[in-house]
Parts: sequence; C-alpha cells; structure tokens
Amino acid sequence: MAFGIKRKQIQEWKAAIDRGEIAFLTHFWLDDRFPEAKSVTKVGCNDLGKLAEWGAATN
Repeated sequence: MAFGIKRKQIQEWKAAIDRGEIAFLTHFWLDDRFPEAKSVTKVGCNDLGKLAEWGAATN
C-alpha cells in the first residue's frame, strides 16, 4: 500500500518522464512481502537508452 504522496506529485513525476528527464518519486510503502521496507523510490524516463545509461553508471 502506497501512502504519503499526493496526486499532483505523481502527475509532476509523469510529466518529467514525458519531457525525457530522469525523474524520481519516493513514497512510503507497506507490503507484507517486504516487512523491512518502509519506503520505495521509483525512477523513470521515456528515453530508455538514457535510463539504461544512468542505471549502468550508478551500479
């Protein structure tokens, strides 16, 4: 279950993705499958090559 995030924040995150930016969204998350996790960060970009390069550079 996601919480602590507003619809406007999600819309802004999606708009940044649509502009080709590497965009981040962090929110609280509760899921019995992952009891130690309290939050999740999602990253997105509509340019998958750019996103793959970013991912490779951060690992």
